[in-house]
Amino acid sequence: MTQPRSRLRPAVSQGMACAALVTAAGLLAASPASSVTRDGTGTATTAAQALAAPDIPLANVKAHLTQLQSIATANGGNRAHGRTGYKASVDYVRAKLDAAGFTTTLQQFTSSGSTGYNLVADWPGGDPNQVLMTGAHLDSVSAGPGIDDNGSGSAAVLETALAVSRAQFQPAKHLRFAWWGAEELGMVGSRNYVNSLSAADRAKISGYINLDMVGSPNPGYFVYDDDPAIEKAFKDWYAGLGIPTEPETEGDGRSDHASFKNAGIPVGGLFTGAERTKTAAQAAKWGGTSGQAFDRCYHSSCDTTANIDDTALDRNSDALAYAIWTLAATAPPSGDSYENTTDVAVPDNGAAVTSAVTVSGRTGNAPSALRVGVDIKHTWRGDLVVDLLAPDGTAYRLKNSSGSDSADNVIATYTVDASSEPANGTWRLRVQDVAAQDTGYIDSWKLTF
Repeated sequence: MTQPRSRLRPAVSQGMACAALVTAAGLLAASPASSVTRDGTGTATTAAQALAAPDIPLANVKAHLTQLQSIATANGGNRAHGRTGYKASVDYVRAKLDAAGFTTTLQQFTSSGSTGYNLVADWPGGDPNQVLMTGAHLDSVSAGPGIDDNGSGSAAVLETALAVSRAQFQPAKHLRFAWWGAEELGMVGSRNYVNSLSAADRAKISGYINLDMVGSPNPGYFVYDDDPAIEKAFKDWYAGLGIPTEPETEGDGRSDHASFKNAGIPVGGLFTGAERTKTAAQAAKWGGTSGQAFDRCYHSSCDTTANIDDTALDRNSDALAYAIWTLAATAPPSGDSYENTTDVAVPDNGAAVTSAVTVSGRTGNAPSALRVGVDIKHTWRGDLVVDLLAPDGTAYRLKNSSGSDSADNVIATYTVDASSEPANGTWRLRVQDVAAQDTGYIDSWKLTF
């Protein structure tokens, strides 16, 4: 995880609908209690127990950490960007994936005068227009081997990918896994990957799950409060174990999910804490030591295999498998859509403009997962601030401006918890260009209930 930095936090997250599970023969059950979700029409439905999600063997995850430690030890004590230890880490992970039947791609980029690498692995099958992506950064800081930060996330993602292969899992969605380079320099690798995608390919990523530090030695159990469907999958898992969670705030904007979130892609993830101090209340519900950092070896030479809490690593690995099996099982449900296809020009560095959609004939309030499909043509999407305005004028932030978001167009589907709003009325998409020299227009947008 990179050092703290200031970043605006969107008021809502983007999303995909939570799906029911399918059965994978021969797998053991990981079975939190059944729960109530909402489909695209806002109708309450009951999700089946998670009979398909496999148990991820802790011994296998720890074996990967042992290998990463050995790689660091043999390469100057670290696995940092531009160092031999990082490339050796990539080669180790790639060999495992290639042997398991994944299609792997090595993406190169340059940062701080050195070549960096992202490793991307695709599992055959699934809808190529609905990609569920999971990732973790594989680099360490130069000060140490980076076993919690972020060997833990990298190993959990790797072993879960290998579990997909062992099960020959064939979900409705296409599964993609990634290990990012140069995260410690400011999410360089993941940002490079996202910026390299066309607008159409970005729109195909229905969700991105991030694991960064999931085995901290004085752990907390934090769940990203971004996309509601991803968040729900993780919270359901921990509720089934009787373990309370808290929203993840320490790492917001500091890890690779930010690269996806800034591009309008729904994100979620898990975290066990970094340099912040565990409170007495947190120690009372999770155990561990209050008044001490979640990871006292954060960004230090002592972040070795001795710096891991096995229970936290085991739980988070299993939680990841549950979320992937849950979210990838089926495509998002369809629903009633209301669309406006009239072009609306967006003034360069000017006042906000709106486009209206009128909803009528519905009963009750809007759903907790109201989907907002946006197609904005623009030559520099980082200039744009996008909001959904409810009939009473309540604003739901869909996208903030970002000086680092240099791509064009905003083509994405966002999810808004609009359950406090009456469904009927005139809803508006509000778009403002807050910087000069780029132009565009609202091409179309729609609400799906």
